[in-house]
Amino acid sequence: MKLLAVGDMHLGRQPSRLPDDIGDGVRDLGPGGAWRRLVQASIEECVDAVVLAGDVVERDDDFFEAYRELYDGVSRLQKAGVRVLGVAGNHDVRVLPRLAAELEGFRLLGREGRWEVEQIEGASESINLWGWSFPGQKVSRSPLAGMPKVEAGINIGVLHCDRDQQDSPYAPVSSLELESAGLDCWLLGHIHKPDPLTASHCSGYLGSLTGTHPGEPGPRGPWLITVARGQVMDVTQWVLAPLRFEALELDLTGIDEPSEGQSRLLEALRTLDAKLSAGRWLPGAVGLRMTLVGHSRFGDEVRALLLQDRDHLFDGKGGIHYFIERLQVHTRPRLSLESIAERKDPAGLLARRLLLLDRPEDDPDRQELLQEARRRLQGKAEDSRWSQLDAHELSDADAEEWLRVAGNRLLERMLSQFEGAP
Repeated sequence: MKLLAVGDMHLGRQPSRLPDDIGDGVRDLGPGGAWRRLVQASIEECVDAVVLAGDVVERDDDFFEAYRELYDGVSRLQKAGVRVLGVAGNHDVRVLPRLAAELEGFRLLGREGRWEVEQIEGASESINLWGWSFPGQKVSRSPLAGMPKVEAGINIGVLHCDRDQQDSPYAPVSSLELESAGLDCWLLGHIHKPDPLTASHCSGYLGSLTGTHPGEPGPRGPWLITVARGQVMDVTQWVLAPLRFEALELDLTGIDEPSEGQSRLLEALRTLDAKLSAGRWLPGAVGLRMTLVGHSRFGDEVRALLLQDRDHLFDGKGGIHYFIERLQVHTRPRLSLESIAERKDPAGLLARRLLLLDRPEDDPDRQELLQEARRRLQGKAEDSRWSQLDAHELSDADAEEWLRVAGNRLLERMLSQFEGAP
């Protein structure tokens, strides 16, 4: 028996930070495109049921867009004999029950925060699927407190919740509660980063169906749960997200001119493309959050070169569109800071300041430097332009990172002004 478990889909949400030349292709790269891929793959693989773990829809205003996508997908799955079940999360607490009432073939479990169990029959196996839906946008109690005793057989739960966050307003549950509930497997929604699920550890977060912004990097897609001989035999992620974000470090150590940075990036892209092209479902586009690292004086120059083609770097074997979403320079001068610190010029003074960061945490000179950095940076952070963003108290670690990155970039520029500089 095959059960396809789907994490947060967020129909109606549009991918962000995409290049302009993708144009009309944005629709196919978002949650709707991922859903269409999922439906087709489910039919081809003869899946018995598709289970949605909440936040299927981004918000109430997306009713008609979600209806169009779900109606087409659910209809196709129903005709192929695939059942569709799900629960409501905190994003779609009102809209998903409305959609379920309009969609023949979609079974919403656990309305109004009451546990329900549905038996799903396969060719030679059956499971009891337990579900609970959000009764309101915020739930500060654990939904497991009112869960009935589980039945005999294979029992799988689907729940949108906040695990091990006891003060959360989004259905807080503890790992101990989940383990003590007596179910064979928990399919969780709400957190977009997937857990490393396996047959022996099949309880955890499914993650988002597809990445819609750079904060959701790496492989994304639903999870196929295979039940045989009365137990969960296999858990495999279907990496079918049409949009993918990847972190990429490019080491510039040893380059003699900025153009060599382009060659190194091309080599790195070929390696990444070979990996992604080996999968069954190829992404349509891959956004790169790049960092230039290593010992080189060409960091800023390489950055300027690469950004000239940031929107369309490379077309992979399967036509994958690679682009740069963000590019940071974390390179360091070739010479050691110790040797530069011996100089009697501004570069030497800056190197001596940077060396303070390598001293023990209780060193008074290091503490004084970080304190002054925090004071100045906090003043910038409190500027009225950022008033709509969440407040963030700067830590020593924040100040240290900023000083290292900014200090090394400035030192690189200083040294490049001297004839014969490394």
